[in-house]
Amino acid sequence: MTISFLVTHSGGFHADELLSTVILARLFPDARLVRSRDAAWITPAPDRLIYDVGRAYDAQAGVFDHHQRPAPLREDGRPLSSFGLVWRHFGRGYLRALAVPEPDVEAIHADLDAGFVLPIDLMDNGALDPSTAGPLLADLTLPMLLESLKPVFDDPDPQAETQAFADAQAIAQAFIEASIRRKAAKARAEAVVLRAIAAAGTARVLELPQGMPFRAAIEKAGADHLLFVIHPRERDWALTGIRKAEDGFAQRADLPEAWAGLTDAALEAASGVPGARFCHNGRFIAVAETREAILEMARIAVREAEAP
Repeated sequence: MTISFLVTHSGGFHADELLSTVILARLFPDARLVRSRDAAWITPAPDRLIYDVGRAYDAQAGVFDHHQRPAPLREDGRPLSSFGLVWRHFGRGYLRALAVPEPDVEAIHADLDAGFVLPIDLMDNGALDPSTAGPLLADLTLPMLLESLKPVFDDPDPQAETQAFADAQAIAQAFIEASIRRKAAKARAEAVVLRAIAAAGTARVLELPQGMPFRAAIEKAGADHLLFVIHPRERDWALTGIRKAEDGFAQRADLPEAWAGLTDAALEAASGVPGARFCHNGRFIAVAETREAILEMARIAVREAEAP
């Protein structure tokens, strides 16, 4: 079997599919990365691996998604993300591709799984609050990640330190400049959200013209009455909860429990809304085909949240 395509979803990206791509691109260097939600791409085929999209976990078919119900779990019951699934099946091959000695592969695979992969899995599934993660995320802080780029003690290359510094400098610059861009964008978003809040009045659902940061502006406006936000995406509409705190996962209101992890026909049946397409297991985002469908899902979510 020749893997010609590595397929993940388009739109906003997260650590789990980024890190999955790192692993798979090393193992399949000639494969082309395709970021798409088109059915033609996310349908299993012998020439592709599909991850963080596809609504199934089937290693034999080459699909490694975790958004469906039932969601894939570790042996201890904790949730897996696409990165955890890819690491489970391809991590050892990745280590061998990096010339890790065979006697060390299993131990390093397990160590990375516990200290690097697991935190990504938990955070992506909303099962780990970064503000309380403590030692679990100690090795994933930016200073530790940058320092991890230092050459190993027995690297004989006299230029190793210089090259490592240059590599780390480029990564640090990317993070700093990205942070600045995000802060500037957040200020632009605030103006848009504040106008939308004023237009929404006492409505429980805030409609935005596109996906953007909104929590800080909602807090600034004192809009405590808002429970959910809707906005269009490239081809559909999203309904999202509003976090109670910037660095936590608790929502002002969760989406209905009966929707959790459902997709397509199953979600349409559970919600009674034609065009309902997806609800995350964490119940903080749902997707529908049209504005009318997402508004109806929002109305149902508000009604359930306000029920005694």
